[in-house]
Amino acid sequence: MALTGRAALIAVLAAVVVFASASAAAVLAVDGVLLVAVLIDLALAGRVKDLRVLHSGPSTVRLGEPATVTLTVTNRGPRTVRGTLRDAWPPSAGAAVTRHQISIPSGETRRVSTPLLPTRRGDRPADRVTMRSIGPLGLAARQGAHRAPFVLRVLPPFHSRRHLPSRLDRLRALDGRTAVMVRGQGTEFDSLREYVVGDDVRSIDWRATARRADVTVRTWRPERDRRLLLVLDTGRLSAGRVGDAPRLDAAMDAALLLAALASHAGDRIDLLAYDRQVRASVTGLSGAALLPALVSAMAPVEPVLVETDMRGLAAEVLRRGGRGALVVLLTALDTAPVIDGLLPVLPTLTARHRVLLASVADTRIVELAGGRGSAEAVYSAAAAERTRGQRAYTASLLGRLGVDVLDAPPDLLPPALADRYLELKAAGKL
Repeated sequence: MALTGRAALIAVLAAVVVFASASAAAVLAVDGVLLVAVLIDLALAGRVKDLRVLHSGPSTVRLGEPATVTLTVTNRGPRTVRGTLRDAWPPSAGAAVTRHQISIPSGETRRVSTPLLPTRRGDRPADRVTMRSIGPLGLAARQGAHRAPFVLRVLPPFHSRRHLPSRLDRLRALDGRTAVMVRGQGTEFDSLREYVVGDDVRSIDWRATARRADVTVRTWRPERDRRLLLVLDTGRLSAGRVGDAPRLDAAMDAALLLAALASHAGDRIDLLAYDRQVRASVTGLSGAALLPALVSAMAPVEPVLVETDMRGLAAEVLRRGGRGALVVLLTALDTAPVIDGLLPVLPTLTARHRVLLASVADTRIVELAGGRGSAEAVYSAAAAERTRGQRAYTASLLGRLGVDVLDAPPDLLPPALADRYLELKAAGKL
């Protein structure tokens, strides 16, 4: 039960009358009348428990894009339910309006809409639907809550998709769909054509030339149906913020661009998110179904504040079988975790797969390294240079074990990773 502002106003006015009369009988009379009026109003108010509520609307939305969720309310009781309805959402769902004035006669249905603009990636569940049903006198109200289960999955924004068209042009050039033909170790024979100035003389097919009047060369295309395993490290280091987002979000963006590019190249892409257990996994999908599955699997994954079990991660990669895959490990390049956790297990990975480590670099370190003008700025610059030196040393250790290392800021990491993939593709190293 709840009392309205009207009841409070009447009580104040009644108090003025009581103080003026200074009579005990007047006090009892006023209190009695007000109490009876409140009870009658409460009895005549529509019952909240007779309402049935249901959410509907889009189940997914990209981060930064708006969505509208509709709440359908049906009154199955004998009286009209009139009052205020609150459709509650977590703050990160970005609900602009949650309270609605509503009047539902018996047996009828009303719909209200809640506009959302999520501010965080992941699953955003609807909270309780609370209804305050006011009586006909406006003095008292029944109040109750209902559960209307609904989850809006906020997908990664995939900002790096703007880089995809230019990388697809380069891929088409490598794949032989333009006039540029590339020969690399491990590439596949495509066709024969007439020699033109500028062709590599090593591509001349002398047997075919002997059978024809013109010099003939072989054309090649990069091998297709290669296997890529994208591994997201979701341990504590992925929670560090670079700019206004965690490292994990930047790693996801890079993984999505690479997956989109490799899918067009005809390669097979799997996903593994791991810290001490598997947080997300996508296997065996290709074509149009791949990218939506990756985005949906990544959406609810959050950094876990534990040290990543690199031995378990390596075992999980090896458990998936096969040989000769490109394992793209998106993790931090911090010295201690790499030396203590990753280096001991790398030989088992590099013996069966090609490993590419991609790390999100902190742009703040570059800014601090150039600081001068005060003692504090100089000390900060020295610390930043020391951090850069440690990262370079860690990268050199990984390189000695046959690991390709890529260290770039969040906005540059996705295109840099795509370019490295194309370089490996052109060189026939996949």
